[in-house]
Amino acid sequence: MKQVARLCTYNVHACVGRDGRYRPERIAEVLAGIDADIVALQEVEIRGDDGSDLLESLAQHTGLAPVAGPVLLRGQYRFGNALLARFPVKKVIRHDLSWSNREPRDVIDAFFECDNGILRVMATHLGLRPIERREQVLKLLAHLEARHADAVVLMGDLNEWLLWGRPLRWLRRHFTATPDIRTFPARKPLFPLDQIWVEPGRALLSMEAVRSPAIAEASDHLPLVAEVACNPDSVTQPQPIWSR
Repeated sequence: MKQVARLCTYNVHACVGRDGRYRPERIAEVLAGIDADIVALQEVEIRGDDGSDLLESLAQHTGLAPVAGPVLLRGQYRFGNALLARFPVKKVIRHDLSWSNREPRDVIDAFFECDNGILRVMATHLGLRPIERREQVLKLLAHLEARHADAVVLMGDLNEWLLWGRPLRWLRRHFTATPDIRTFPARKPLFPLDQIWVEPGRALLSMEAVRSPAIAEASDHLPLVAEVACNPDSVTQPQPIWSR
């Protein structure tokens, strides 16, 4: 096992690329190239309408174990969040973040055993309306009151980019400020919709959006990747390195 975890959050747009074609093999190639230890996926089909299991296919391609967290039923398949992980999973909890009559939302709350500590990863995809996101962030922060791990990571497509907005101000009070790395739209990123927050802040060693012409075609979001120390007490690097 490793002392530093390579994490990735990626909205895969149901594996429909910028050309409008359903090509899950492109997403699999992107993930294989990133080679993360834990991947948070959004907008993933858990069971395709042709009987194929996309999540299982991605797991086999990457060699990572799947943790499903679908929140929406669309026709014959389930749709929503998922995790792929190399580390052993100690516990998984799913918290409901749904608000009013809006599209169902949740967070996968998973605890992983690393070589020198326990890493807690919360993976989510927040709503489209500002009032919806405000309520969802408050629910997330309530779940975060008890850490129960050496390091805690919140990552996903938060659909929030206004630095002065209440959701990001509330998150900055709980976490060390995270860099606003632009990930959307993939071809010419303007908005930092995809985010990785780490507690304590010294556990965050690096962060970058991964770019290439092929990645820009695979989804409408860029994957965001971070290096996180599983046990912050073991960190010797003096200053985080962030790439925009």
